[in-house]
Amino acid sequence: MRVFGHEPVEITADWGLRDLKPGMAYTLCNSLQCRECGLLFLDYRFTEFQMAALYRGYRDAEYTRQRDRYEPGYASRAALDYRGRHVYLAAVEAWLAPWLPERPSVLDVGGGSGVNSLFLGRSKLLHVHDISGTETVAGAEQVDSSVIARTKYDLVACCQVLEHLPFPLDLIEQMLPAIGAETLVYLEVPVEALVRDRAPNLARLKRHWHEHVNFFTEDSIRRLCRRAGLEIIQHQVMPVDLGALSGEIMGFLARRLP
Repeated sequence: MRVFGHEPVEITADWGLRDLKPGMAYTLCNSLQCRECGLLFLDYRFTEFQMAALYRGYRDAEYTRQRDRYEPGYASRAALDYRGRHVYLAAVEAWLAPWLPERPSVLDVGGGSGVNSLFLGRSKLLHVHDISGTETVAGAEQVDSSVIARTKYDLVACCQVLEHLPFPLDLIEQMLPAIGAETLVYLEVPVEALVRDRAPNLARLKRHWHEHVNFFTEDSIRRLCRRAGLEIIQHQVMPVDLGALSGEIMGFLARRLP
């Protein structure tokens, strides 16, 4: 509804249609999978205008009301799972800490309000760059590309964002001006259940697309980084407890190729 301006509609007998059968009509798409890296995705690639419409005020009161209409129970889950700081971030910070100064300068790309930005309250500075326009929490500052271009960062993070994007390579390439020779990059994506189970012919099994438009494999992230001129120096898979959305995430630590 936010992207295309239409919503599911019920076709009933009183429409008087000859050929269309009664039932619910939904937006159709095709599921696709890369034969080389295993990335599972769909054929809709939203424009910048559509992305801005979709994520404007992400998870604010208006967004939550709208989404709860189509996805009953979302509001209660959002209150429990999304508005506080995720516990698992402490483990990610501990994993990254040996590579960083005690108080690193951090840029969080797609970090929303910053409530789940890495090293919140423990960083020298924490900049957030996000399309949602969400007000940032104390300790985080929303910045534009001009500020990013003149700031030196120890860590550039992009956590649970790439799965939402129509062109994830574009975002990583946009991050490159903030990535110096000594800057570390942390990329994080969910391990989707369908990919984790390694079932064959995933495109045939994926019949319903919901918010995430890319399901990544480890190989797909590695290839994505190489195309952007980054090398992965470590990666890990770890369990996360996000209440209703518990599962696993893949984290990748990278830097610029020499």
